[in-house]
Amino acid sequence: MTANILAAAEQTLSPIFSEIDSRVKQNLDRVLRSFRNQRVGVHHFSSMTGYGHGDLGRETLDRVFAEVMGAEAALVRVQFVSGTHAIATALLGLLRPGDELVALAGAPYDTLEEVIGLRGHGQGSLKDFGIHYREIPLDGNGEPNWGAIATCVEPQTRMVLIQRSCGYTWRPSLSLDQMAKMIQLVKAQNPAVICFVDNCYGEFVETQEPTHVGADLMAGSLIKNPGGTIAPAGGYLVGNAALIEQASYRLTAPGIGHEGGATFDQNRLLFQGLFLAPQMVGEALKCSYLLGYVFDQLGYAVNPPALAPRRDVIQAIALGSPEKLIAFCRTLQRYSPIGSYLDPVPAPMPGYADELVMAGGTFIDGSTAELSADGPLRSPYIVFCQGGTHWTHMALILEALLADKTLWPQPTC
Repeated sequence: MTANILAAAEQTLSPIFSEIDSRVKQNLDRVLRSFRNQRVGVHHFSSMTGYGHGDLGRETLDRVFAEVMGAEAALVRVQFVSGTHAIATALLGLLRPGDELVALAGAPYDTLEEVIGLRGHGQGSLKDFGIHYREIPLDGNGEPNWGAIATCVEPQTRMVLIQRSCGYTWRPSLSLDQMAKMIQLVKAQNPAVICFVDNCYGEFVETQEPTHVGADLMAGSLIKNPGGTIAPAGGYLVGNAALIEQASYRLTAPGIGHEGGATFDQNRLLFQGLFLAPQMVGEALKCSYLLGYVFDQLGYAVNPPALAPRRDVIQAIALGSPEKLIAFCRTLQRYSPIGSYLDPVPAPMPGYADELVMAGGTFIDGSTAELSADGPLRSPYIVFCQGGTHWTHMALILEALLADKTLWPQPTC
């Protein structure tokens, strides 16, 4: 039974896998072109100590990232703790008291709630600084509310936030075309409004990025897609040069900006990770399709649908019970290269409102690009899977999941 399901999945998905390989080739060509244009050499792998002034590798990597992402400038730093930190740096660096931030795709990812001030108190959130926040709910089908977006800009609106990924929700992630339409609608109301895209989990999924289609600013994490599974830490901001400069003062200090920050001899890994990123994202997409197809065949609700085009590297499965969510994560952990002996259990996590169960024995701690599965312990008990360095790894995990008939009977709801 297990072999039949997996064999059918591989046969059905073979044409889609070929399409993914074609996009990988296009994206890799884009990365290589930037490496050539910026004349990347082994001397860029060295780094400065102390203040980090004049770090040639860091400055060249910024230019490479900017070119790859279709932007004027970039801030690529190991000092960014996470994608949330990069986003918060931009929000707090660009917004001022009295300004308004509008989220265009419903509620933001859990970790941004305390940054905005929806949870917590007195931590230096946007709310603490008198920056207003408003969000536009999705329509009844979980899609953007185009009518509301077309009239959302008020005189105090300084920035709109577009979250590409679904986060811990069941809504579809946004396509590049949808993000381009959002930007066009906002700019038609006021060209000065900053269109800021949270691009986490979305880099290299398509052959362009949001900054290619009009986004003023974009952020992400290096231990997700663009780090190619080997970047040890960090995040990035890319976009309009003046906005990047202003945000850099929040990361370091006014007067220092992008000119400071030692890279701790990590430049080679950041360059190499970007080179590997298109291939690694391609493999993660294949893992997503394989996982979604198999669980769809088992009768579970999956998002995105089994054969639908992917907009990021996240595959969500509604498992229906906390026991199944925990069991899924335990199996994935058992088939992880690092920490396979560990037993994932629900626990509080900084920045999240609910207890989470998380699995992912990765070489880089927390690197969802390598492979991870997690979910909040709240109904309908959805597991969110990301990453995968090669789809055959996911096939092994699925064999183990399918072999345990007590854990995965047909769902009754």
